[in-house]
Amino acid sequence: MPTSFNQRIIDEFRAGGGKVGGPFEGGDLLLLTTTGARSGAEHTVPLGYVRDGAHLLVVASAGGAPRHPAWYHNLLARPLVRVEAGAEEFAARAVPAEGADRDRLFAQVVRTAPGYADYQSRTPRILPVVVLHRAQAAAAEGAPAVPTLADKLLDVHTGLREQVRALCAEAEAYVAERAAHRGPGTPPAPGLGLQLRRHCVEFCSWLEFHHTSEDTHVFPSLARHHPHLRGVLDRLGEEHRTVARIQRELLALLDGIGTAEPALFLAALRDLSHQLGAHLDHEEEMLLPALAEIPFPPA
Repeated sequence: MPTSFNQRIIDEFRAGGGKVGGPFEGGDLLLLTTTGARSGAEHTVPLGYVRDGAHLLVVASAGGAPRHPAWYHNLLARPLVRVEAGAEEFAARAVPAEGADRDRLFAQVVRTAPGYADYQSRTPRILPVVVLHRAQAAAAEGAPAVPTLADKLLDVHTGLREQVRALCAEAEAYVAERAAHRGPGTPPAPGLGLQLRRHCVEFCSWLEFHHTSEDTHVFPSLARHHPHLRGVLDRLGEEHRTVARIQRELLALLDGIGTAEPALFLAALRDLSHQLGAHLDHEEEMLLPALAEIPFPPA
């Protein structure tokens, strides 16, 4: 859809609390905001969607065009997106379905919205199906209650530690696989590098989101109510910048994972894991007593 047409739909959607008229009246429509893979700027597009339990499905159809739409390339680089559905707005993790799972979900979409089968018939590319996972879904699916902000911080930090350990293990397996097939012989399993890239980008996206939230909301609030912590908060903010620098270096290496030396990537990932672990330990040591006084969610 042309940009001006998109903008009219976006404006009408927001003004009407998620309702639009014309050809989209009565349909399931959402607004998806991605971050530009190169520009870093936000881009919002209106998209039809289909529900799959607690998740929403969107298809990168581009009306059957020969190329994937720009929003799809954006979420591959930065999977954390913002979704507006009806009067509701929430952060989500965008995960493209793969293989048989993609085929199953596409068939499900077509049963609800047959027009996507027509779009698929117009192009030789396989139309991607993207699953939008709400950012708060993990907490909603039977996770234990987090009565204070200290408990919430520990919950988030536990998840980050688990993710970076799993990512390091995956990268070590990738490097070992590459080393085992150097020289003549069978190449490494296809798609292993792509899977590693996707997992790394997802982890870095969530880590960036967490640290940005702390820098813009949690730390300023703590500094106002606990002035004695300002020096600590300044140091933690500096640690955020150190971790962010290593993330940028890691992602730059990741861009060439298929041709660059994988051992360099693994070394950068281990550096990130070390710096992040030290930062999380320091943050917990200094902030948990103050955060234990704050209920979650804050009143």
